[in-house]
Amino acid sequence: MQQSLVVGADVGGTNTKMALARFEGAIPVMAALHVYKSGEHASLESVIETFLRRPDVAPHAEAVAGACFAVAGPVVHGRGRLTNLPWQPDETELAQQFKFPRVRIINDFAAAGRGIEHLGRGDLETLQAGAPGLGAARVVLGAGTGLGVAMLDWDGDGYEVHPSEAGHTDFAPVDGVQVELLAYLRGEFRRVSHERVICGAGLKRVFDFVEHSGAAVPSAALEAAMVAGDAPGVISEFALSGRDEAAARALEIFVTAYGSFAGNMALTMLAHGGVYLAGGIAPKIISKLKEGAFMRAFTDKGRFSTVLESMPVHVVMNDHVGLYGALAEAAHPGRVD
Repeated sequence: MQQSLVVGADVGGTNTKMALARFEGAIPVMAALHVYKSGEHASLESVIETFLRRPDVAPHAEAVAGACFAVAGPVVHGRGRLTNLPWQPDETELAQQFKFPRVRIINDFAAAGRGIEHLGRGDLETLQAGAPGLGAARVVLGAGTGLGVAMLDWDGDGYEVHPSEAGHTDFAPVDGVQVELLAYLRGEFRRVSHERVICGAGLKRVFDFVEHSGAAVPSAALEAAMVAGDAPGVISEFALSGRDEAAARALEIFVTAYGSFAGNMALTMLAHGGVYLAGGIAPKIISKLKEGAFMRAFTDKGRFSTVLESMPVHVVMNDHVGLYGALAEAAHPGRVD
């Protein structure tokens, strides 16, 4: 039996993905999917209105049974507050404005956690097979425009997802270079969180630190490419191709910090059900993540290293995981705090 149409969105500081879909199995069947530049709209309401007016969506708008909007920021009592945009969408207001029978606003990494069970074969790359525990706790985290984290625990019928803002915990250096990085960043920020380092803009900050420290001099080609394009993407590209020593050093520091943070989150939750790296950056640097620095930092937890070595660690290669989670929560609400 076919289920009702639902609207879901993965609302980020850079892009907003919005879809109309129905579930006819584990993976949502998309009737329409469109991506919008978040910064080109004054509000989430503007994006929704634009989406609902599309010719492939408008004829179905009155048949929508529910909607869920996953936002990159905290959600309190049905109102979201995006960390990197001045948007504050509210469940009740959206339901009234667009006449949706029900609306949920959830954290974007809570949506990614909800979406894990809806991934298909080939959507994961494994960094460590570990020894997965049936019904054991999970952690979903990832770097993109920001740094998101969600915790999952089993309630007997399925996973319940608990959002967090763990990406904004204090950055904890794990070696001498990172101690120097922290001192450097304190020249810009009164308080340095993990997100100041482990995100797209954070990679650029790490690169600037490498250049400032004199550890390596960027090539003219790299500097020209950064002026012409997206700096974090260019740094990653030059590092992965071996074309620039400064970029390579920056990416090594970044990956080590990322691995250490992921290990901290896994240890916090005792995530024997798996650690899942989502977000926009991990799939793009998968070859670097597989080299070993990430997993060395992940498991480097002293007396608890063997505990970390037993946990499965996967990279989510499907960038729709958050959208899948939003659609799932729109269709069957109640699995996300």
